[in-house]
Amino acid sequence: MSQKIAPLSLWHPAVILSTWFWSGLSPKAPGTVGSLAALPFGILIFHYLGAPALGVASLIAFGVGWWSTKIYLERTGKTDPGEVVIDEVAGIWLALHAAALTPVMILVTFLLFRLLDIWKPWPIGWLDLKVKGAFGVMIDDYVAGLIAAVLIVIIKRVYDGNF
Repeated sequence: MSQKIAPLSLWHPAVILSTWFWSGLSPKAPGTVGSLAALPFGILIFHYLGAPALGVASLIAFGVGWWSTKIYLERTGKTDPGEVVIDEVAGIWLALHAAALTPVMILVTFLLFRLLDIWKPWPIGWLDLKVKGAFGVMIDDYVAGLIAAVLIVIIKRVYDGNF
């Protein structure tokens, strides 16, 4: 655990971004609240710029999340705080980019991503336990998003895209 340096203001860019505009500060289920807060942005990116742009946006969110989470961890002395939810943002955007913009597919994507993030099957759980620091905070959720995206593609193929 790193040593606490100085408190961060709620207005510090690392706090705003790592908590995804403070949604991670929810007293109940911050990961779910953060994922829900990410959905409208993801849907808008997908709708106006397309699925590839949302895939790129998820990579950008990963990079921004790695940076902001590194600062947040260094300044708070925490290792994997629940209030940091930008990892959920990157992960759900990656999952959503494989979906179709229908209410059912958005709901299925959200539920699959959250289930994978909460249950942490291999390799998600292994990454969560073994990879530390800001990269560790980010990578398990990104892999959850990747697995959810693969499952979404399979679901779409099975149901012939009629969702």
